[in-house]
Amino acid sequence: MLNHKPARLPAYRLQQAACATLRCGGVIAYATESCYGLGCLPLDHRAIQKLLTIKARPRSKGLIVIAADFAQIRHLLRPLSADQQAQLARYWPGPYTFLLPAAARVPALLRGRHRKIAVRITAHEDTAALCRRLGTALVSSSANRAGQHPVKSARACRLAFGRQVLTLPGRIGKRRQPSSIIDLETGRVLR
Repeated sequence: MLNHKPARLPAYRLQQAACATLRCGGVIAYATESCYGLGCLPLDHRAIQKLLTIKARPRSKGLIVIAADFAQIRHLLRPLSADQQAQLARYWPGPYTFLLPAAARVPALLRGRHRKIAVRITAHEDTAALCRRLGTALVSSSANRAGQHPVKSARACRLAFGRQVLTLPGRIGKRRQPSSIIDLETGRVLR
């Protein structure tokens, strides 16, 4: 399925390839705020397992889901109060990932051992545009194997993962550190 060189495809073909890859349970790599990320559809158990295997990431840790807007993640969450939504609006879009109560339909592989899910409305223009074009939120985990440094370019991503993922060209943002992770309920900053 991934026997083409995605960096040389026109933009509309890349979008088609990304959609096809995601629909078939595949994993894509794309530029984010601070590094390249690996992503898949948030409710696709098979794709999440594939992503975890590629990264050699423990199932218990959970993963982050990013989106272009709140509507793309609403179905993953239990209902939030107006105060909670107002608090999130002060931070989003931006480099802040929040732990929020997960809806019952959220796969355990996505949550890890937690009852909450990590979500972010991204301020990275290209990543937000990708979510809008695809019409969905995406799992977003740094493009690296567990314990290694995240990759910072499409070329490095292709070298690291080869045909295991469809790597989309793009520029990472200017952030040096990954997003902050905050538990909305307790206010505790985890990263």
